[in-house]
Amino acid sequence: MSYDGHITRKTFWVDPEGPEISLAEWLAVVRADPEMEADGYNETRQDDGSVLRTEREAAWLWTAYSHNDESDREAWFVYQHGEIAVKYPDAEVIGKMWSIAQALSAKVQGDDGEIYDASGNKVSEVPSRQKPWWWFW
Repeated sequence: MSYDGHITRKTFWVDPEGPEISLAEWLAVVRADPEMEADGYNETRQDDGSVLRTEREAAWLWTAYSHNDESDREAWFVYQHGEIAVKYPDAEVIGKMWSIAQALSAKVQGDDGEIYDASGNKVSEVPSRQKPWWWFW
């Protein structure tokens, strides 16, 4: 199961309603950031050794990430559905997400609803009334 970090304006990133980040806002922020590079795609090596490639106009690579030399550890920021998602973010990536979130008047939230600060530390848990629907199955 994958784990994503989200740059979002919604109370809980998975909510169907709420304020969204527009593609134009996202592109304005990352185009102004010299550490971000647009390749129009992202690639992930699968467990079986194959490479999954996704073509996306709004996929940007964080070039200053210290683990970019490791083929399976690149930090791809992907705009989708009014938010930006990053797979398996560590504290360093969450810190970069936080700085981008500040420029977008947004926050960094994990899959489970927890909120992160600039250092990648969890600063709040999701209230029980906001837990994801899959927790009830």
